[in-house]
Amino acid sequence: MEIKSGTLGSCSKDHQRIYQEWFNFADSDGDGRITGDAATKFFAMSKLSRQELKQVWAIADSKRQGFLGFHEFIIAVQLISLAQEGVELTPSSLKFEADVEKIDPPMMEGLDAMVAKSKNSTVLVDPVTNGSAQPLPPPSSQWFAPKSGRKAQAPQYSVTSIVDGLKRLYVEKLKPLEVAYRFNDFVSPLLTNSDFDAKPMVMLLGQYSTGKTTFIKHLLRCEYPGAHIGPEPTTDRFVVVMSGPDERSIPGNTIAVHADMPFNGLTKFGGAFLSKFECSQMPHPLLDQITFVDTPGVLSGEKQRTQRSYDFTGVISWFAAKCDMILLLFDPHKLDISDEFKRVIASLRGNDDKIRVVLNKADQVDTQQLMRVYGALMWSLGKVLNTPEVVRVYIGSFNDKPVNEGIVGPIGRDLFEKEQDDLLADLIDIPKKACDRRINEFVKRARAAKIHAYIISHLKKEMPAMMGKAKAQQRLIDNLEDEFAKVQRDYHLPAGDFPSVDHFKEVLSGYNIDKFEKLKPKTIQAVDDMLGYEIPELLKNFRNPYE
Repeated sequence: MEIKSGTLGSCSKDHQRIYQEWFNFADSDGDGRITGDAATKFFAMSKLSRQELKQVWAIADSKRQGFLGFHEFIIAVQLISLAQEGVELTPSSLKFEADVEKIDPPMMEGLDAMVAKSKNSTVLVDPVTNGSAQPLPPPSSQWFAPKSGRKAQAPQYSVTSIVDGLKRLYVEKLKPLEVAYRFNDFVSPLLTNSDFDAKPMVMLLGQYSTGKTTFIKHLLRCEYPGAHIGPEPTTDRFVVVMSGPDERSIPGNTIAVHADMPFNGLTKFGGAFLSKFECSQMPHPLLDQITFVDTPGVLSGEKQRTQRSYDFTGVISWFAAKCDMILLLFDPHKLDISDEFKRVIASLRGNDDKIRVVLNKADQVDTQQLMRVYGALMWSLGKVLNTPEVVRVYIGSFNDKPVNEGIVGPIGRDLFEKEQDDLLADLIDIPKKACDRRINEFVKRARAAKIHAYIISHLKKEMPAMMGKAKAQQRLIDNLEDEFAKVQRDYHLPAGDFPSVDHFKEVLSGYNIDKFEKLKPKTIQAVDDMLGYEIPELLKNFRNPYE
C-alpha cells in the first residue's frame, strides 16, 4: 500500500515548473481542473493518434472524475512522452522500474510559442486606468472557448466534474423531495457538499482484540495518534483516521460541526456518542486516498449486559451508508457471533456489497485447525448474513510480525501472502471506484426517497378528513406492513427497496401523519427525469473525451 517512487506523477522540480506553466495555460478559468474540450485541444499538439490519447486519458483519470487535476495532468503528459518514444500504453505503465523523474516533457507542437505569448500579454497597460498595469485574461481563455474566464460570475454549483453535477442535481431535484416528506428523519440526514467531496472510507468491525487497530497500523506502517493496542477492549471509541497537515487528535464535538468534514449527521446521536468519537489526523500518502474508521470492539458474553450510553447500532448503520468498504474482522479463537454482533450485522442491511470478511491472526492455528475454523466461520456467517451469495473471506495475519511458519508451514505462508495481496488490491481499487460508488449511492438514495414519498403520501391519503384521526393513525401504524404492500402494488415498486417496517414504525409514531404533505407529482417527475435523463447525460458529458 506504500506509494512507490516509480509511480507516474512524480517528476523533477524543473519538469514540474514546466508542467505547471502548461497546466495554467490549459486551465483557462483557473479552477484547477482541465475538462474534456480543453484537454482534447491541448493534447492534440502531441500529434498522437486518437486511440493513444484515449488510453492516456483512461490511465490519467483512473478515478473517472471527468477532469484532470494537476497530478493527473502530469501523469497524462508523462504517458504522452512515453507514447512518443514508442512505449505501448497500458494500465501497467503506471508502475515500472525506470526513474520516472528522468522522463522528459513530450513534444507539443507550437505550445512553447503560445505559452510565451500568453505570458507577454498577461499584463498590459489600459489607458482607461490612468496607466496602471492591469492583468488581462490570457489568450488561452479565448483559445479554449468552452470554458469561460469569468470565474467570479460562475453559478454556485458550476459543473466541471461528475461530483459537481451530482451536487447540483441533489440541490435542484432530490433535496426538495427529501425535505417535503422528512426523508432526513426517517432514513438519512440531508447531504452537504462535504458528503460529496469526502475521501472514500473503510470501516473495521469486530469483537475486541480481533486486530482492528493493528490492521490500520499495519497498512500505514506506523503509529497514528490515539491508537491503543492490547488484549483487553482498548479502543472504546470511534476513531476516524484521516489525512491532515500534522499529527493530532480532534474531539468528536469539534469534528461534528466542522463544515469541511462529512460528519455533521452524527450530531443526532447526542453528546454521549460525540464524547466517544474522535478524529486522528496525520500526513500520510495512503490517507490522502482513503479514510479509515476504527470502531469499539463489539461486546460478547457477560459484557453484553452493560448497556452503551448511545445507539451503537445506529451509529454503525450511519457509517455503513457512508463507507465504501466494511471489513468484518474475526479471530480464530472468537468465532461466536454475539447478540450485539448480530444486531450490528443486521444494521448493515442494504450495504451487503460493501462487506468483506477477514479471518485475522490465522497463523495462530495449524493447517488442519484452520480448515475447521474456516468452515465454522462460514456456518456462523450463513446464519446471520441473509444473502444467497457466499461472502468473500480473506485469511491471513495482518500485523507487522512475520508469519509463524512453525505452525502454518510453507503452504500456509504462501496462502497468507496471496490473501493479503488480494485484500490490498481490493483496498487500492477503492479510490479508483470512488466516483462510481458516489453515483451508485446517489441513485440508491434517490430511489429510496421516491419510495419514502409514496409511503408517506399514501398514509396521508388514508387519514380521515375530520373525526377519528388518532385512531386512524394508530391503525395505520399497527398495519404498516399491509400498507407497504398496498404502496408496492399501486406503484409497481420492488419489495426489496422498502425500508425496515419496525424502524419506520418507531419514527412514524412521533409524527402526526395528517401534517404530512400530499403526493406532489411534479417533484416525483423531477426525480424520475433526473434518474432517466440527467444523470446519464452527466456521465456522457464527463466520459473519456476520446470515446
